[in-house]
Amino acid sequence: MALTRAEKADIIDEISEKLEEAPTIYLTNAKGLTVAESNDLRGRFFESDVEFSFVKNTLARIAMERAGDDDFDDLKEHLTGPTAIAFSESPNAPARAIQDFHEEHDTGDEEEDEPLRPTLKAAYVDGDLYGADALDVLADLKSREELIGEILTLLQSPAKNVVGALTAQGDQLAGIAQALAEREE
Repeated sequence: MALTRAEKADIIDEISEKLEEAPTIYLTNAKGLTVAESNDLRGRFFESDVEFSFVKNTLARIAMERAGDDDFDDLKEHLTGPTAIAFSESPNAPARAIQDFHEEHDTGDEEEDEPLRPTLKAAYVDGDLYGADALDVLADLKSREELIGEILTLLQSPAKNVVGALTAQGDQLAGIAQALAEREE
């Protein structure tokens, strides 16, 4: 059943709003997935806090034009063929979900050099565009929480070293004092 103008306008508004809010946008091609595989992929995205849906290229293109001046011009070039779009706060969550899906499902044809599906068409992460070959790079990116954790660990380690050195010195002095006290007895 065809969409009415009102339904199309609602979809465009919804996509446009998500484009403005989400720092990470992935365009994928999930053509050829079975219903079960498609549902599994959606479930993986849901578990990773990634909003994922199939969109009409025309509606996505109009939403991109509404959402940003020239921000999405490079991304619009990748709106060809069947397209699914993923929105995320984390730059690596969609890529990791796709990689996990690839590990469990054989969705490509190695004999015909057909890539595993879904394929990444492009990703827009914090203003930078990544091409179809960047899935591994994107999956290796650290999330904001991971980076903060690493920084805190680095900041805490010098303090722990100082406390440890001071404590060790105190233990040595106490040991020497005890040894001297035992000698005098």
